[in-house]
Amino acid sequence: MRTTKPKSPRKPVATAAKRTPFRKPAKKLAPVARRDEVKTVSAAVVDLASEKLQKVLADAGLGSRREMEALISTGVVTVNGDVAKLGDRVRPNDTLRVKGRLVKRATKSDSVPEVLLYHKPAGEIVSTDDPEGRPSVFDRLPRLRGKRWIAVGRLDFNTEGVLLFTTSGELANMLMHPRYRIEREYAVRVQGELSEDNKEKLLKGVKLDDGMASFTRVEDIGGEGTNHWYRVMLAEGRNREVRRVFQAVGLTVSRLIRVRFGAVLLPKDLPRGAKMRLSEQWVKGWIEDLKAGNSRAGVVAPAQEGSHSQAKPVTRRVSVNAPKAKAGMGANKGGRKFASKKDVYEKGYVGVVESKRRERKRVTQANSVKRAPKKTSR
Repeated sequence: MRTTKPKSPRKPVATAAKRTPFRKPAKKLAPVARRDEVKTVSAAVVDLASEKLQKVLADAGLGSRREMEALISTGVVTVNGDVAKLGDRVRPNDTLRVKGRLVKRATKSDSVPEVLLYHKPAGEIVSTDDPEGRPSVFDRLPRLRGKRWIAVGRLDFNTEGVLLFTTSGELANMLMHPRYRIEREYAVRVQGELSEDNKEKLLKGVKLDDGMASFTRVEDIGGEGTNHWYRVMLAEGRNREVRRVFQAVGLTVSRLIRVRFGAVLLPKDLPRGAKMRLSEQWVKGWIEDLKAGNSRAGVVAPAQEGSHSQAKPVTRRVSVNAPKAKAGMGANKGGRKFASKKDVYEKGYVGVVESKRRERKRVTQANSVKRAPKKTSR
């Protein structure tokens, strides 16, 4: 008789777990990063700690960013012993040298940069190196220790008016870069008069060798004889731009005065060749408004560019009863000194330093005022 072995119970076959509402889903493991991906991430982190070479040199007070870009292209700047080129970025521990001299990196602080207003006369060049040996505006500036003055833009040899200097490369770049649209105001004397058609061309734009150019505002302020004065405004500062724009419509500029740069007006009592420092409070407020794009800082709104409106900009707050400035009359004879000290104070900033002559006059007047005698009771 054949005997059969009892069948052993079958082992349960492993089956895929069914996802039910009562079962917690399994956690998915994060994919392992590849080596090339790790390198890319680390490189991005390093770039965040680096800065453009021209910005670092400008912040060190060696000049504007455009000047530093030109300096780098000459091959005299080295980074850790290697010749630098445009587009290089540097880290805080890199060693920078210009013509073999060690560059002292600027430390980040909350200090307000110095800003100097200079009334440039005709016959001075805005450069420290002139082969012809002409007088330089830098010869009249006060000396600094460990810093240097950076010119905010340039004025031609025969152009007068507001010229700003600062110790901050960042502020200089902010004031000069076209994307910030800082408005400049000029008093222009031309030979002849501007017709309405040519005025429309100046507002719409004329073609120059380096692109289109236009004024945001053109105002006729009178004149006598063959000479006529105009007040024009534009939101950029290309080389000899005002002269070239008028030349494009057949008019020759015989005299050019910059009476305003952004929110900085040319004071009446600041003679040619004189200078004055702007107070820290004023500069701090101006920088805050510049970063915010406030029109009070002299920033041109995109809607105003190319506009034909003749309304006065927000940056000029003149009293209603104040007489209109005209060329060839009174204190404005010759078309100069359009802005008064009162206009500067009414900009919304405080603490602009007075010139010594005006301060003495104000103190003298205050001391000469006699108080009325008090009434005594009988």
